[in-house]
Amino acid sequence: MKTIAIVGAGAGLGMSIAKKFGQNGFRVALIARNEEKLNRLVIELDQLGIEAASFQADILNKEQIEKAFAAVKEKYGFIDVLEYSPTPSFDSVAPTLEVTEENALYQFQYNVLGALSSVKQVLPDMLDKQRGALLFTTGGASVHPVPRMGNVGIAISGLRNYIFNLNSELADNGVYAGHLSIGIWMQPNSGVQDKIADIWYDMYTKRDRVEEFITEDKV
Repeated sequence: MKTIAIVGAGAGLGMSIAKKFGQNGFRVALIARNEEKLNRLVIELDQLGIEAASFQADILNKEQIEKAFAAVKEKYGFIDVLEYSPTPSFDSVAPTLEVTEENALYQFQYNVLGALSSVKQVLPDMLDKQRGALLFTTGGASVHPVPRMGNVGIAISGLRNYIFNLNSELADNGVYAGHLSIGIWMQPNSGVQDKIADIWYDMYTKRDRVEEFITEDKV
């Protein structure tokens, strides 16, 4: 079986991605800070017949990320897919005129450095095996500037640049890098998360595009 590691896993989109890949033969490694919430998700996936396990890590802590991925590899072996989709808390978001060095740095650490630390844990093995996928989910501000997301936009637009460069550099090495930017608000239990997970799986299997920008007409 293949394994997908979902960093920043939660009950919304992360869970929809877990279900979609799990229903297509993947084991699921859920990585996030709140272990209690993760364990509830594991139980839910198990009830659907999807093998899953939780691994606690704060993505602001490089050592915790390394420890979590080491545990995933010990349990499941090779990680075929990394999906990175943490969502910053609303109170950490600053509009453009309130961006400071401190809150911009926080978003950079959260969105970019957390992604770099995660990629570092899986990419060497992917290159060695000449297969794998790196999937990154961000908000719409990565593509289209949103003033109320001032500090977040600085970070995730930079992450988007890195993803495009990864796609270019890795294309000839059997490793796919893709970006999904969500330009809509995802209401709980709306079914939108499941539709976005479908788009992700389509991008993963076809590997025919580096990016999708999600708008209302696409879901």
